[in-house]
Amino acid sequence: MGKITKYLNQLIVGNVFDSPEILEAYASDQSALMIKPRFVALPESTDDIRKLMRFFNQLALKDINVAVTARGSGLDTTGADLTNGVVISTEKLNHLLEIDTREKLVRVQSGITLRELNTALSVSGLTIPIDGRDEETIGGLISNNSSDNCSGKYGGIQNYVEKIEVVLANGECLQTERYRKYALAKKAVEKSFEGELHRKMAKISKENIDLIEKIGRENHSQAGYSSICRVPVKETLDLMPLFFGAQGTLGIISEVILRAVPLRAKPERVVATFKEIDQAIKYADTISELKPRQLNLYDLKIIMEARETGKNLDGVIKKLDDGFVVFANFDEKPKWIMKKIMNLQEEMPRTAKFVFESQNDQPTLNEFENSLINYLSYVKNGERIPILTDFYLPRHNLDIFLKDIKVIEEKLNLKMEIFGSLSNCIFSLRPRFDLTDKDFNKKATTFLRAGAFIINREGGKLAGGTPEGRLKAVITNTTMLEPEKKLYTDVKKLFDHNNILNPDVKLGANSKFTLTHFRTSILPKIMV
Repeated sequence: MGKITKYLNQLIVGNVFDSPEILEAYASDQSALMIKPRFVALPESTDDIRKLMRFFNQLALKDINVAVTARGSGLDTTGADLTNGVVISTEKLNHLLEIDTREKLVRVQSGITLRELNTALSVSGLTIPIDGRDEETIGGLISNNSSDNCSGKYGGIQNYVEKIEVVLANGECLQTERYRKYALAKKAVEKSFEGELHRKMAKISKENIDLIEKIGRENHSQAGYSSICRVPVKETLDLMPLFFGAQGTLGIISEVILRAVPLRAKPERVVATFKEIDQAIKYADTISELKPRQLNLYDLKIIMEARETGKNLDGVIKKLDDGFVVFANFDEKPKWIMKKIMNLQEEMPRTAKFVFESQNDQPTLNEFENSLINYLSYVKNGERIPILTDFYLPRHNLDIFLKDIKVIEEKLNLKMEIFGSLSNCIFSLRPRFDLTDKDFNKKATTFLRAGAFIINREGGKLAGGTPEGRLKAVITNTTMLEPEKKLYTDVKKLFDHNNILNPDVKLGANSKFTLTHFRTSILPKIMV
């Protein structure tokens, strides 16, 4: 154990490690990258995080810069929770602190998982309606601000967060609040880092008002700090939106207050299979008016691959060898809606096949919902690593996009099956790569650059469903317009004077470093 590790263990209640086997466990997430940290810290309180940040900030003041990366469950797909510095894991900060069932408010530590939170809330008939991965932490959901399959109807995590507590780069603690004009003026004159943040953010917002309004109107990308458009509202200011999608580059979230909603009835499902993509889009346009909880698209080949592993999906495929599947479920007036969709079948092509929620078809629908997990986690002949994932694309441009992707598919000898949400227009491509191939880096990089070019050409955004992290930043850092980049750089400098909070993520990502840290082995456990 090194001197720094020993000192930090004396400083905090939690633990700090530097042993190789523990560092190795935090060297990978769910991305294509692998980067080994120098230290791993497991704080057990906000106070622990504050002490750690004060220590590393003091080192930075002496020109000894150690990158600090916050990490929840390690499910990031862009490499944003990896570092060659210190990982501060929130896995021990996993407690539900208090719940007000009358006001439907709940206060939690940031390391609590979505499953843990919703299990606790369900006892009171409440939930946070996020269709994220059960193991993802609330802090991680905020930091990545991922668009989930229910966000088209219910909005993402940002719709349910009331306030957050954040440990800043210098160890001070910020508890966010929306300040009105006079309260903001009072806060801005405080001689503290928090006072400086409010004073200077008010100035930045005022000086860039036109650009910020433009970002709010037009930007489907989560690159940079695009949530800045929700910071100033009329004559009020709240710093909280900046942390949505910030990926730990502005501070470390320690506590969160969320507003829950009543549990809804178990949704009823319907699966429709179409020969052509335009038929699937026309159907999706029609049933969008019925406000589905989820409205997802899958290439039929995804379902076929799941069937080959033993899943009973003949009822979905219906003898087709090519096409697309639209999955929808409804948690409002489901019986009435199902009757309406049954009547809609008459207007659909004769080749279209439907499977409705029923006792007989329930096993098929259950297996269908697991088919994507099966497809992504089946690692024979390579791994479906996330490179071109969670991008925004207008759904009416899917037809042209898929034709353009065929060119890359043939050039790189990759089979690409699209899947994603038709309600929020966030899609992914996860072709299988051989990580042991000596040309893997080159092939993966070509795939990323070519795919990003087509996405942009068809009116999409590479960082639409998740922020850019390290991997997508290879593209977004070169394509972002200069006024926007300057605005985001000013925000980063304001919050992190010494550039120690995830300095090589998002705007600070180094493309050469990123592209030379691709993994060369399959993860022991793949989460999807």
